[in-house]
Amino acid sequence: MTLTAKNKFVFVDGSLLRPNSDDLLFGAWIRCNSMVISWILNDVSRDIADSLLFITTASEIWTDLRNRFHESNAPRIFQIKKLLNGLQQGSMDANSYYTKLRILWDELKDFQPVSVCNCGSIKEWMTYQDQECVMLFLMGLNDSYAQIRAQILMTEPTPTISMLFSLVLQEERQRSIHKNMLDNGVDLSSVAAQSSHIAVVRSFQNNRGGRNGYPNDKNFGDRPLCSGCHYPGHTVDKCFKIHGYPPGHPRYK
Repeated sequence: MTLTAKNKFVFVDGSLLRPNSDDLLFGAWIRCNSMVISWILNDVSRDIADSLLFITTASEIWTDLRNRFHESNAPRIFQIKKLLNGLQQGSMDANSYYTKLRILWDELKDFQPVSVCNCGSIKEWMTYQDQECVMLFLMGLNDSYAQIRAQILMTEPTPTISMLFSLVLQEERQRSIHKNMLDNGVDLSSVAAQSSHIAVVRSFQNNRGGRNGYPNDKNFGDRPLCSGCHYPGHTVDKCFKIHGYPPGHPRYK
């Protein structure tokens, strides 16, 4: 990528031949060739660099290195597939697990041949490939995600791997919020009940309703909400259900 970005890859693939010594570009070619050679020598180990010192062109060095270290793709493909089949989320969070899976999957796809097709079947092949990645992601998820995994498997069409990761990430964040609330001693059932009563209060405020014993008062939504019984109209220090009903009240015992 560096060679391409600096417009110097032509010196290693041999497409820019060495000009004649009387050519006006000869001096520029020599300088650029020497610069690329220095980049390569600085990027390899000292032992390898010593064996390349007497090669005069960058393209010859590049060819020599490729002939030395070129390997078949089969061992790496086997290794990637083995890692993918054994990949589990375990103690990793959703983001780390997804990133590790995508790195292996994208490298595996890079080894696959790409055919030129004008019949539209290449789109079906890409869709199938994406579904395969989705299945690998779901198989490696922890059992705590069994519910959301079942929901995704029943979804038609199957969501893409990016959409799937977004759903799992939202689920992980929601669990983190609940865990923090439990760690801080917050009663989730109390919070849910209070939220439900607040929603009822706001609904009556908007509808100006007088049903279910609630007064038809335009300022009803501004009334205090008891944190004990979760009903509006009083505070916890004056709650009859907690402190008892006063004499003369129909429910006084």
